[in-house]
Amino acid sequence: MQNIAEHMEVIGADGVHIGTVDRVEGNRIKLTRKDSGEGSHKGHHHFIDKGLVADVEGNKVRLSAKAAVAVTMEEEK
Repeated sequence: MQNIAEHMEVIGADGVHIGTVDRVEGNRIKLTRKDSGEGSHKGHHHFIDKGLVADVEGNKVRLSAKAAVAVTMEEEK
């Protein structure tokens, strides 16, 4: 988690964009609001648990789950 920095891209195991790091809060990655989606998801932050992080590659945080699965595990606030 110490290698994860603001503005890094978060991608699924399949390379699909999930979001952009706003900051790390405890054991979770807080994503920027601009990647919060549409409808009821729009305008608030989503969080990814550090347990889903598989690797940090350059300016990208790669998760262990494919994007379609990872977004179902996001927490909302």
